Amino acid sequence: MLGLVAFIMLSPQAREHVFEKWAGIQEYVQLAAAPYHLYPIETTYTLGKSIDYYNSAGNSYATESLAIPTDVSSLYEQNSSFVYTDGVTPNATPESIQIINSIEVIINDAEKIPIPLNGIPSKSFDDKITTSNGHTVWWPGVGPGINDCKIGNCVRFNLSLSPGESARVTFAVNLTSTSYSWWSSTRVDSRIAGYEDGINVDRSGTFDDISERGGGSKLIQFGAKQWYNRGSMIGEDGPYQNYAIDAIQFDIVQETADTISASIPEGRSDNAYAFARATFDYLHKNVAYDKEAPVVARSGPACLAASIGDCDEQTNAFFSILRTKGIPGWYVFGALTDSTFQTWEGHAWGYILLPMSDSWCISQNIELDSCFVEGSVDVVNNKWLLHTPTAFIDWIEEADPSGNLVKAYYQPGVRCCDVERQRSFSTLEFQEGTGGTFQIKKLAENLR
Repeated sequence: MLGLVAFIMLSPQAREHVFEKWAGIQEYVQLAAAPYHLYPIETTYTLGKSIDYYNSAGNSYATESLAIPTDVSSLYEQNSSFVYTDGVTPNATPESIQIINSIEVIINDAEKIPIPLNGIPSKSFDDKITTSNGHTVWWPGVGPGINDCKIGNCVRFNLSLSPGESARVTFAVNLTSTSYSWWSSTRVDSRIAGYEDGINVDRSGTFDDISERGGGSKLIQFGAKQWYNRGSMIGEDGPYQNYAIDAIQFDIVQETADTISASIPEGRSDNAYAFARATFDYLHKNVAYDKEAPVVARSGPACLAASIGDCDEQTNAFFSILRTKGIPGWYVFGALTDSTFQTWEGHAWGYILLPMSDSWCISQNIELDSCFVEGSVDVVNNKWLLHTPTAFIDWIEEADPSGNLVKAYYQPGVRCCDVERQRSFSTLEFQEGTGGTFQIKKLAENLR
């Protein structure tokens, strides 16, 4: 009783301090018992993306494009991250998180065709390679023609299939992938690169700061309230299907955003990090994973309405909510495996931009325009501002007002008549990882 009286007599600031200390103790205890995922720090392996075709009837064909994966750094396609203003500290250099070592196309598990890194030099359709079965392979570069690539450099192939004939095309990519964190937290293993320069709720800027970082380009490119129109559709979960990302058309998105905002501690209502992280934790708690998701991915509103969704759909929901506050997010496509690299599946997740606060940037002598992070967020796999070697990055969405690039990724080819197609992933070669493994606990963050 005396303790309660003493607590009541404390100033509001002192009581808040006690609450924070107690919340920290609670979080520490909860972390000890929380479930976790195990990830390697760095691994080199060969991923096989195989596509099996079977022609069950008359003469048919199949044409397809495979995106050529590229090296990826902690600040994609940028030569520097933080730019320092003190005249002494060198500008921060982005670190590699994915390095492509070699690529080859394997036809029917026999004929191997080496592909140059980044598809350079290119090979035009007129200079295509013809296999012993009469199939053709080329890597033409981006262009407007029917035989060119659409979303970036790619490998294209054309299969001519007689009745009853089958073919397998395997895209074998050898890569080195390294874990990286854009989150500055004691919950991040100290062996993981990036966390020291990462963001957290105390370092975060506001929603208004987003337009003042990186020239505001990501907000312009990936901040539209509605994005990727698949056409008008009425799906099994209601009329929510046209825009994959939709922050304004359906009340459920704004209502969810309001619920999330109400959960954020006082004084952090305009904190960009707090809202993004609270959205991440909200989806974990309220949206189940769908192992039998529809062929056409649910939109963000449809995912929220159904309270269920796969990786594409929960990413749509995440981005729909974030865009109510002007936080830009863009897609990443690839494949995901387990900690033993035995089981793979196609996967989609996202990147988001979060600004550091003016005060933190100034205290670190960092130019405001460069003072932000662009980090990977995988909602369904509990990876907050984290890249792990278990995620293979095939293609990162590029700015495109038409949305045709995303559509082209989802629809990489055409087939005639009765050709059946099935895609699978496997580990063709695995080298022991370096640096050991680390745990990521599944527990909502205390944002006080």
